[in-house]
Amino acid sequence: MPAEFKIRHAVQFVETDMAGIVHFSNFFRWMEACETAFYRSLKLPLMSFNPGKVVGWPRVNVSCEYRAPFRYGDTVEVRLLVKEVRTRAVVYVFQFRRIVRGRPAALVAARGEITAVCVQDDPASGRMVAAPIPAAVRAKLQVAPAKAWAR
Repeated sequence: MPAEFKIRHAVQFVETDMAGIVHFSNFFRWMEACETAFYRSLKLPLMSFNPGKVVGWPRVNVSCEYRAPFRYGDTVEVRLLVKEVRTRAVVYVFQFRRIVRGRPAALVAARGEITAVCVQDDPASGRMVAAPIPAAVRAKLQVAPAKAWAR
């Protein structure tokens, strides 16, 4: 039952702004890429289109705090930590570190957080409604120790 997951990403030129610094919006893309890879590693679908079944994980809260810039050519480690598993939602913390000589730097250059709600299609109303996290998903998620994500 993993409580964390990591990916590495090489910063592309297109991800930078006129000052040569990674544009803030890319951190949100990298968080979602890491979450997608995390679910893939657990062999869990991120989305399902079966009527009446869980169909997705819309975001109800997202944030990112920036402490140091990344630039074109940098390699970034994106670390996902499961902060909370609620009845109908999961809260993830993401830490971004520059890779220096093959290892993540001590400094967390940015820290993000996503709250994703489990939803399903309600055939009666035709709307998406919050639903309890399926047991198969819950069984594969473990909350990381607070000391790992609190920094």
